[in-house]
Amino acid sequence: MSKVERLYHLHNILTQRRTPISRQDLMERLDCSQATLYRLIAELRDFLGAPIEQDQDNRGFYYDRSYEQPFELPGIWISPDELQALLIARQVLGDVQPGLLEGELESLQARINALLQQKGVDAGDAVSRVHIQPVAGRPVPAHLFQDVLGALANRQRLDITYHGRRRDEVSQRTISPQRLTQYRNSWYLDAWCHSAEGLRSFALERIQDIKRSEAPAREISEADLSEHFDHSYGIFSGPAQAVAELRFSPEMSRWIADETWHPEQEGAFDDDGSWRLRVPFSHARELIMDILRYGSDVEVLAPESLRDTVSEIIRQMADHYPKAG
Repeated sequence: MSKVERLYHLHNILTQRRTPISRQDLMERLDCSQATLYRLIAELRDFLGAPIEQDQDNRGFYYDRSYEQPFELPGIWISPDELQALLIARQVLGDVQPGLLEGELESLQARINALLQQKGVDAGDAVSRVHIQPVAGRPVPAHLFQDVLGALANRQRLDITYHGRRRDEVSQRTISPQRLTQYRNSWYLDAWCHSAEGLRSFALERIQDIKRSEAPAREISEADLSEHFDHSYGIFSGPAQAVAELRFSPEMSRWIADETWHPEQEGAFDDDGSWRLRVPFSHARELIMDILRYGSDVEVLAPESLRDTVSEIIRQMADHYPKAG
C-alpha cells in the first residue's frame, strides 16, 4: 500500500467512525508501523488540515466534528504547473546521453519519481499517459550550451560568430552573458553586446562559433534586465512603445479569455461576448504572427499603424490565392 493510499484509507476510517479508534487498530488496518502511522497522522493533520484529535485516555484518534463543513481530501495534491515541471524534468533527464553525470542524473530521475509518487502520481504510468510535445523547438549543440553555461556561471565574456536571421548577416560579437531564457521551446541568451553597446537577445542555435574570454562580464542589474526584456511582447526585447488592442470573436473568446499573452495584459468581455485584449509591445513582428494565427476571428483595433500593417500582410497573402476564373 502506497503512502497516498494509506492517507486516503486513514481518512476514510476516521470519517466513518463516531468514536476514537486505537493506535493498534489503525496500525493493523493500515498495515504499517507505529512510526509510519504517526507520520501519516502528522501529514493528514498538519499538511492537509484534517481535524484529527487524540483521546488521551486510550490513545485513540478521531475527527473533531464541531466544524460546520465536514473535512474532505483533495482529489490529487499536485498542481498542473508542478506536474508539468516534474514530468518535463524527468523527460529531459531521460533524453540526456550517457556521460560523466550518468549516475547523478539517474539519481535525480529517481528523486523525481519519488516526489511524484508521494503526490499520488505513479511515475511509470504518468509518463505514458501525460504527453508533453516540444513543438517547434530548435536544438542547440551540447558543446555550445556548455560554454554558455560556463560563461554565465563564471561571469566571463564570450566572443561569438552570430548569424542573424532578420538581416541574414554573419557578425562577430563580444558579449557579456546575463541570463538564459527558454521561450516556446527554444533557448535565447540575454546579453550585453559590446559591439552594439546595448542589451540584445541571441538565439543559441544561430551562434556559429563561440569562445570564452578571460575578460570579466559587464554586470547589468536585474531591474534593468527586466525593464528591457520583460515589459514588451514576446522574445523581441526593448521597452514597450505601444499597446495593441485586439477584439476576438465571441466563439474564439471562450479560449482567448483564459490565455496569458503578456504579464501586464488587460482584457474584458463586450456585451456581444467578444473579448477585448490589450497587450504592450515594442517590435510588432511576433505579435503580428500570433494575430494572424486566429484569422478572421480577430481584429486589430489599435494602434492604427499595427492595424495597417496587418491589413497589408493579409492583402499580400490574398495575392497568393487568386480566385479561379
